[in-house]
Amino acid sequence: MKKILYLLIASLYAATASAQTVMVDAYFNHELRTPPGGGEKVPFHYRWEDTTNTGFSIWGQIFRQQGATLQTLEVAPSAATLKANVYIIADPDTQKETAHPNLIESHQIAAIQKWVKAGGILVLMANDSANAELPHLNHLAAVFGLHFNDDLQNHVVDDAHFEDGAIYPQNDPIFTTAQKIFLKDVASISLKGPARPSLKAKNGAVIAATIKYGKGKVFAVGDPWLYNEYVNGRLPAAYQNDKAAADLARWLLAQIPGKIKYKTTCCRMGRG
Repeated sequence: MKKILYLLIASLYAATASAQTVMVDAYFNHELRTPPGGGEKVPFHYRWEDTTNTGFSIWGQIFRQQGATLQTLEVAPSAATLKANVYIIADPDTQKETAHPNLIESHQIAAIQKWVKAGGILVLMANDSANAELPHLNHLAAVFGLHFNDDLQNHVVDDAHFEDGAIYPQNDPIFTTAQKIFLKDVASISLKGPARPSLKAKNGAVIAATIKYGKGKVFAVGDPWLYNEYVNGRLPAAYQNDKAAADLARWLLAQIPGKIKYKTTCCRMGRG
């Protein structure tokens, strides 16, 4: 009987441990474009299903390979809609990109804050100020001691100057296999309180950071740099953004806190 009980508990734990969901925002980032063949406009840019250079399809496949299920949040984040372990907000729209962008408002910030505190893993991927709506994103970031600056780090003029965007992670707890990665035109991040730097530009500016918040964690980076264009072989062979994408996916999933709590009255055994 004991053996059966232990096997049951183990199977329940395995089922819960494997139920890791990674949700990408499509509410604050909701750009549309006309398909190549014409017709009605469709969403694109930093989406799991976007297999062109602008999409997250390759990173999504990496998450799947590591046992995660992918979701897309088409509506505003709230207590009712934040039903995932990892939530990624990438490049909130400006009016240049979307006529009526959905801005990050205070009640949504409160919901996200509560979700992270309870154990959610939040990923904030900004962009330079010309390409992302930083003011409202910074309202959210400020909750966690972070601020995306209105600057441009690792500026790369063209493909002849890839090295200007090179980063060399060393002894990094997140990027454990990627030895040379590429991030261009990145917003730097100012840190307060317990927030800690993860990646730095050549001049020492922080361009990625982490913070533990309650039972959850936040990873912030100044660019949505893991989209298909820069993990599908377009970069010179020396760059390892594909490994960086796998490293970050692995780290994010590893941060998900355990959710099984057993009550002493749940598993009474009879004699036998």
